[in-house]
Amino acid sequence: MYLNKEKKEEIFTQHGREKKATDTGSAESQIALFTYRIKHLTEHVKKNHKDHVTTRSLTRLVGKRRGLLDYLYARDIERYRAIIKELGLRK
Repeated sequence: MYLNKEKKEEIFTQHGREKKATDTGSAESQIALFTYRIKHLTEHVKKNHKDHVTTRSLTRLVGKRRGLLDYLYARDIERYRAIIKELGLRK
């Protein structure tokens, strides 16, 4: 499995708002987790271009991440800018 408990804890520790493995609910940690999953699914779709179920799941995941980014943008522009810079996302 590509995303085990240790990998999730690592993502939450690196990108979470409080920099703890237990910070699973903050927008920053969720965006980081979604980004990791999106990168993995993108590689899968590149190899298996006829896998329409995964393509749809990828599209939905991108939408969820976009919604969280929009939430951060509306709530706290500095947190938004920090996560964009940290993950290498652009708008």
